[in-house]
Amino acid sequence: MENIKFADWQKLDLRTGKILKVEDVEGADKLYKLSIDLGKELGKRTLVAGIKQHYTPEQLKEKSCVVFINLEPRKIKGIESQGMILASVNSDETKVFLLRPDEDIELGSKVR
Repeated sequence: MENIKFADWQKLDLRTGKILKVEDVEGADKLYKLSIDLGKELGKRTLVAGIKQHYTPEQLKEKSCVVFINLEPRKIKGIESQGMILASVNSDETKVFLLRPDEDIELGSKVR
């Protein structure tokens, strides 16, 4: 594992959000299109996440999460993903759990 400088860590902008909407991505077995609310200042974002095998739409809707918001946008299956939802994943990827605050906090709050 390579170490990074603290200044590189500070470049990451991680924020709390809430999943508002979950949609299937046509032709993709692992992907959902998520609409995430990041609060008044940051608004809503669309993310594509490969978590379909681990969560149903009902399990995700209204769930709090942590989002990497200053990741360069990327087109996935024709959808612009505007960030990345963070999750803990075991070594063989059979367990995936979203990172989220253990209590309610304002949407868009920084994660440090």
